[in-house]
Amino acid sequence: PAVTSPCKILKCNSEFWAATSGSHHLGTEEAPEFCTALRAYAHCTRRTARTCRGDLAYHSAVHGIDDLMVQHNCSKDGPTSQPRLRTLPPGDSQERSDSPEICHYEKSFHKHSAAPNYTHCGLFGDPHLRTFTDTFQTCKVQGAWPLIDNNYLNVQVTNTPVLPGSAATATSKLTIIFKSFQECVDQKVYQAEMDELPAAFADGSKNGGDKHGANSLKITEKVSGQHIEIQAKYIGTTIVVRQVGRYLTFAVRMPEEVVNAVEDRDSQGLYLCLRGCPLNQQIDFQTIRSAQATEGRARRKGPSVPAPPEAFTYETATAKCREKLPVEDLYFQSCVFDLLTTGDINFMLAAYYAFEDVKMLHSNKDKLHLYERTRDLAPGNMAPSGTPHTLWVALLCLSQCWLCLL
Repeated sequence: PAVTSPCKILKCNSEFWAATSGSHHLGTEEAPEFCTALRAYAHCTRRTARTCRGDLAYHSAVHGIDDLMVQHNCSKDGPTSQPRLRTLPPGDSQERSDSPEICHYEKSFHKHSAAPNYTHCGLFGDPHLRTFTDTFQTCKVQGAWPLIDNNYLNVQVTNTPVLPGSAATATSKLTIIFKSFQECVDQKVYQAEMDELPAAFADGSKNGGDKHGANSLKITEKVSGQHIEIQAKYIGTTIVVRQVGRYLTFAVRMPEEVVNAVEDRDSQGLYLCLRGCPLNQQIDFQTIRSAQATEGRARRKGPSVPAPPEAFTYETATAKCREKLPVEDLYFQSCVFDLLTTGDINFMLAAYYAFEDVKMLHSNKDKLHLYERTRDLAPGNMAPSGTPHTLWVALLCLSQCWLCLL
């Protein structure tokens, strides 16, 4: 149903990294093999050039190839087969113990003060958004939308319909741009899409480039093709990207200081992780969930949509979600919502892994679970999800006392 990009630059990047894995610092005896893999990489990019016009990852890869050719004195003419190169000995992590202090966030910015306050944002499923302020929303946001946009990095997601003619969307493409930062890292682009979850940046590298603190930005593959983690120590940030079924999930842990590091705050209106989804893109989760319970199937406002390939009733969806999410919080409710809307069991796993990422990334363990605290409010009058229950009780008591005085 969702169209995959004809640009195959991610495939070229993955093939090059597979051929050169673990061999960033090559001995002279390995240089010919590296040049062979590099020529194969260049040949692959030429084959996909016509379909990659305007693709940022493609142009980044082309420039990266030219630079590597010069650095390793590689000839553009020669064999292009891709032998597997020898990996580095165990324990040689290429870490530089003398990396500049500025390239370690906690050591540099908070040397003489309290530990930084970390925040979390996540996007998963159909799609559900947990913002840096722990607001939980279900959104439509079809097409390309910025998740994060600050002085250090940009994150953009592309959401496509799950079923033809359906308002249900999920993330099919993700682009992360780490901006060049002092002596720590060069600008790096990471791009993933359906069935392509690379374990390297667009230029084939796995760290921040040639600068002295390059290893303060690193990619680690946790599960091949399914789970990668990016550590950006120079900004104290951890990013987790997963492919669950055909779609992607995103989670980030970031210091508040980095979250709010923007030159023009007025330009943050569509920064989803900070501001949330625009009102006209939000789905009234409470109303639709009520319809799910009574009708046995999710119904969105607007024209009717085709039935999902596998029909779930409210009861079967609830039972299935309870297998992975025993606590009936908003992650559980999102799971039920997605199964009824899409019929795709992978959306249950997306909700499960999203919560697993929260447990790993959120600094406040008391806020892992989010619950609806506005069940009795009329639709459209929903209070912020972070409003304490005690505040509502206090307001209710005050209103009753005021009525007594009248």
